[in-house]
Amino acid sequence: MSLGPVEYIVVEFPGNQFKGDIIPALREVVDKGIIRIIDLVFMRKDEQGNLSVMELADLEKEAAEAFAPLAREASTLFSDEDVKKVGEVMEKNSSVALLLFEHVWATRFRDAVLAANGRLIAGERIPKETVDAALAWKPEEQKALEAAP
Repeated sequence: MSLGPVEYIVVEFPGNQFKGDIIPALREVVDKGIIRIIDLVFMRKDEQGNLSVMELADLEKEAAEAFAPLAREASTLFSDEDVKKVGEVMEKNSSVALLLFEHVWATRFRDAVLAANGRLIAGERIPKETVDAALAWKPEEQKALEAAP
């Protein structure tokens, strides 16, 4: 099976405040075929810095039932090293969801590029803060910068 672009994200919930509020938004993009979850790991670090790692099957019944339809095809691709790296940067008294997912929407485009003998030579995810700053940039500020000695 040929996968589309694959990406991972780590979402942290300070104060161990994960309540499942992200599930409806995640369910929407999975159900629409925009992404496919490949792996999903949950981690929790207590006040003393002790780390616990949970796969879907290790979650409480309600949380496991909420996430199960989203991760129907999930496998265990995150390595112990991946989990260790995330654990090192987590804040104490926090929880994280570590998601590995395929950009299903991009598969057709990728196939079209390859069929046209094209190749991707660069790409980067631009942080939201950078996009927001660029959108807030005013032409007057540009002119002022150009006029400065």
